Amino acid sequence: MSDWTLTKTRLSQGVWEGALTRDADSGPAPEIRATHLNETVTGVELKEDVAHGRWVLRIPIPTEAIADGVQTILVHDKQTGDLLDNITLIAGEALAGDIRAEMTLLRAELDMLKRAFRRHCVETM
Repeated sequence: MSDWTLTKTRLSQGVWEGALTRDADSGPAPEIRATHLNETVTGVELKEDVAHGRWVLRIPIPTEAIADGVQTILVHDKQTGDLLDNITLIAGEALAGDIRAEMTLLRAELDMLKRAFRRHCVETM
């Protein structure tokens, strides 16, 4: 099991960023491998942030991962092979159904609240 913990900090301008911390006090620098569809993602950057006692990991989202459906980038500890995190991208028609369902649910809840509010106004007059 890896003694590294990876926490996402942000996704901006096509670059996923995370903070990598170690459970143990010291040891060698981390070795990270990111893959998409079993292909290594290039351009991965790892910089030590001594002031905060962590490493900053930057993974550029490959253009191949920007596609319809669900795409996943896996982030592994090279030394142990353990999965540290995954980056999931959802786009296109796969997402459209979810958004429509959520909007339908929100509309129904809003209608229910409107009816309750109107009933309350009539009863308190």
